[in-house]
Amino acid sequence: MKGLVLLLLLPFSIEEAAVYRSANRNQDHTPGTHYLLDPIHNVVQSTRGANVTLPCILRQRPRNYKVKWSKINPIDPMENLIIITNGKYHKNYDKLKGRARMRRSHRLDASLVITNVTLEDEGRYKCELVNGLEDQSLTLSLELEGVVFPYQSREGRYRFNYIEARQACEEQDGRLATYSQLYQEWTDGLDWCNAGWLLEGGVHYPIIVPRDPCGGDLPPGIRSYGPRDQLKDKFDAFCFTSALKGRVFFVNGPMNYTEALNTCLALKAQIAKVGHLYAAWRFFGLDHCDGGWLADTSVRFPIIDPREKCGGLPDPGVRSFGFPNQKERLYGVYCYAPV
Repeated sequence: MKGLVLLLLLPFSIEEAAVYRSANRNQDHTPGTHYLLDPIHNVVQSTRGANVTLPCILRQRPRNYKVKWSKINPIDPMENLIIITNGKYHKNYDKLKGRARMRRSHRLDASLVITNVTLEDEGRYKCELVNGLEDQSLTLSLELEGVVFPYQSREGRYRFNYIEARQACEEQDGRLATYSQLYQEWTDGLDWCNAGWLLEGGVHYPIIVPRDPCGGDLPPGIRSYGPRDQLKDKFDAFCFTSALKGRVFFVNGPMNYTEALNTCLALKAQIAKVGHLYAAWRFFGLDHCDGGWLADTSVRFPIIDPREKCGGLPDPGVRSFGFPNQKERLYGVYCYAPV
């Protein structure tokens, strides 16, 4: 029935949510006293929108010292300072835009708290004790639970250089996926024959079922195109997104693209982006068989329970009708309302 709204509520809590995973101890070796306690876990897992703590504990406090937190950027050798403290006073830098603070639950606690975690916060962090000749540091990784999705231009296959691929993912509520994120998605079943840019600047694609157009008889795995010119070479993109702070809902059509935009606005929402739809599908089980307009003018629908009349493919996923004529009145619309 026209005008019927299918509502999916996406519950969200801003309470601290993190999973800590054990890994090898990684404290840099220095002679003399070890001031930093080896972390029990150096991989911390969380989701977008949560608060998270990166642990860094002193064994003892040197007479004169500073603790410096920074983020290690795999594509930028410059140090990205977050905060510096001497135990009494601290100075914040702009890297996390006021969302970082020292926990200070006791006098030896130099742990870093990040509030309202964003996609860009994922990565490696360094806690460094600066004490003259006895400087020491340890690194921790913040990983977000999320989903990787392939993305191509409405103009067709292989139209993005590296910079354009980064922008395309950001416009769809995502960021370029890392190699490890693509690898994780491959272990979860992602099989995709088109190559795409990754955050580190490489070009890859994941294959579960080897076939002639996708590397021939090579075993299953992540295929690589080797070094590429980030300005001249053109490929698709692999994007990454995480949990939503809001709700996604479907409105029945038929309507054209302009009508779809206005329908969402009238419902105090916005037309959903591709990343919104993937997040709702992955994290909250959105399953709807009708194609709906999205912000990039594509038409897609999410399937949890595969069935013949809903794309006919055997695996769950987000199906696509591509980029139809925007004037066609054949589809509904997926809207997103932030909270």
